[in-house]
Amino acid sequence: MNITTTIPFVDLHLQHQPIQTQMEEAVRGVIQRGDFILGKAVAEFEAAFASDSGVSYGIGVASGTDAIALGLEACGIGTGDEVILPTNTFIATLIGVIRAGAKPILVDCDPQTALIDLKAAEKAITPQTKAIIPVHLYGQMVSPRQLRDFADAHNLIIFEDAAQAHLAEREGYRGGSVGKAAAFSFYPSKNLGALGDGGMVITNDEAVAQKMRSLRNYGSPRKYYHTEPGTNSRLDTLQAAVLNIKLPHLADWNSSRNQAAAKYDTLLEALRSMGIFPMQNQSGKGHIYHLYVVRITEPCPLDRQTIQDKLAAIGIQTGIHYPIPCHLQPAFENLGYRMGDFPQAETLAQEILSLPMYPGISDTQIHQVVDALHSLCV
Repeated sequence: MNITTTIPFVDLHLQHQPIQTQMEEAVRGVIQRGDFILGKAVAEFEAAFASDSGVSYGIGVASGTDAIALGLEACGIGTGDEVILPTNTFIATLIGVIRAGAKPILVDCDPQTALIDLKAAEKAITPQTKAIIPVHLYGQMVSPRQLRDFADAHNLIIFEDAAQAHLAEREGYRGGSVGKAAAFSFYPSKNLGALGDGGMVITNDEAVAQKMRSLRNYGSPRKYYHTEPGTNSRLDTLQAAVLNIKLPHLADWNSSRNQAAAKYDTLLEALRSMGIFPMQNQSGKGHIYHLYVVRITEPCPLDRQTIQDKLAAIGIQTGIHYPIPCHLQPAFENLGYRMGDFPQAETLAQEILSLPMYPGISDTQIHQVVDALHSLCV
């Protein structure tokens, strides 16, 4: 088939172009004020994002990884504690646990959704288990009801990795509002992305919020007075200014992603018999589709790499999130995990393919992607 223009995996220009003037004005305002560190825009964005997420406090930090590490520490998690998390997540989740001083305990996932398998998590609990990190993967939340029942039954802290779940919803909760605290990333390609790195911890716990403000700023609750060995991890005022402009558009952008996913779902029905089908949506319109992920399974006549290469050759960009589960990453061999420990995650890692997804992707583009998949497999 002929595709006249490339279909990008993410199109930030399409998203930014209508608000570029506003973003530039916001940046100029910071330059004119000169409040580059913990300036006015940071406090404004922290309050607005926390409110939109359904919690009381937001504390901006330098990255999503720092949000996990410092957020866990602010929740009292550290040396000697075990933290349960899924193995099929971006490595930052694991790094955050280790940086907090805790021991990561990896578990398998549900193959239909790729979300953490709470039955597997239950088997991993020991007397040292203090917290669970549900990763709200691809834009879909882990069931808040099941998660809270699980945590209550085992007296565990819920610390959400909501880096892909900005304003996601499920069972009356928004991403980040289920547990004691939650970490977000504002990496540029996120549903709410900065023009560089950025992150935030949100919480309803005032003590956690106060601890976070200290930890991110050299362990200093006030200038030149240091009560703990913190670090330098502050959301830049320039980034916060941009995020303030983008936040009011987030709900509409998320809705656009959900509508695009519904179109993909309908068109992909014809490919199920060929072994190609999407990850299951259990959240309806609450799924914000940071990524739209399909599985390329055994009935498909072509392997995933061949499909990805052939799509690229005709101008369709795709991704894989994530090709190597955490337990098989060379950097973490010391954790003692081996191939075969988490079969669902290992199988998914060989099958998943992320298709183009962004606010404003057209029905025509979605048709072209699915038609291309169909033509490759017949």
